[in-house]
Amino acid sequence: MMDLDWRPPKGVLIDLDGVMYVEEQLIPGALDAITYLRQHGIPYRFLTNTTIHSRADLLAKLQRLRIPAALEQIVSPPAAAARWLRAQGAPRVHLVLLDSTKADFGEFEQDDQHPRYVIMGKMGNRWNYEMLNRIFRLLIAGAELIALHKDRFTEYEDGLSLEFGAFVAGLEYATSKPALVIGKPSPSFYHSALADLGTSAEDTVMIGDDLFSDIQGAQGVGVRGVLVRTGKYRASIVEGSPVRPDRILPSIAALPALFGG
Repeated sequence: MMDLDWRPPKGVLIDLDGVMYVEEQLIPGALDAITYLRQHGIPYRFLTNTTIHSRADLLAKLQRLRIPAALEQIVSPPAAAARWLRAQGAPRVHLVLLDSTKADFGEFEQDDQHPRYVIMGKMGNRWNYEMLNRIFRLLIAGAELIALHKDRFTEYEDGLSLEFGAFVAGLEYATSKPALVIGKPSPSFYHSALADLGTSAEDTVMIGDDLFSDIQGAQGVGVRGVLVRTGKYRASIVEGSPVRPDRILPSIAALPALFGG
C-alpha cells in the first residue's frame, strides 16, 4: 500500500544502464515493467547518459533485448548536444568520442586545431595523458568544453568503474573553465525530456541507479527521484550522502508499486 502522501505519477523517465540492463544482461522484471506502463497508457521516456552509442544503436539494443521502444522515446546526450550545436549556427568541433557516437555529429565541421567546442564523451580504456593534455591545450587556446555528461562512475559486469566525469572535473580545475554539461544532471536535459514527455515535473518520476545524475538531478527540477537497488547502487554511497531519494525500489520490476499496483 502506498503512503498517504504519495501521489501516483502521470509520466516516467527511466535510465537504461543499471536499471533496464547491465551491458547485455536484462534486469529481471524490466520487460514486465515496460509492459505495465504500456498497458496502462502511462507515457515514458528512456533518459540515458550513454555516450558510446547513437540513438539508432540504442534502439537496436533495446529491440535485441525485446524492450518495446521507438526512437523518439530515447533521450540521449549526443542527440541533445547536436540540437544545441545546431542552434549555435553549427560551429566547428573537435570530437573526443568513440566512432559509434561520432555519427550523431556528422553535420558539423571537424577541426582538430582551432575548434569552437570540444565535445567529450566516453572513451573507455582509450583515455591517456596525451589525449587529456590535447584537450587541455585546446581549451587554454580558447575552445569551450561540452561534456555529454559528468557521471562519476558506472557499473559493468565485473563491478564499478571510473567514468569520464572525473576527467571533466580535472580539466575544469586545470583550465578554470566550467564545462557545459549536456546530459544528466543538467536541468536543461531534464526540462527537454519533460517537454517531450508532456507531463509536469511534479507529476513525473525518474527511475535510476545513480544517486547524483538520476536522483539529485531529477529532484533539482522538481521531478521525484526513485532509486533502484540494481546497477551502480551501493548502500554505503546512499547512507553517506545528503541526497535522499523519494523512494527506493528493489529493481525496476517493482515499478507498479509507484502507481499503487
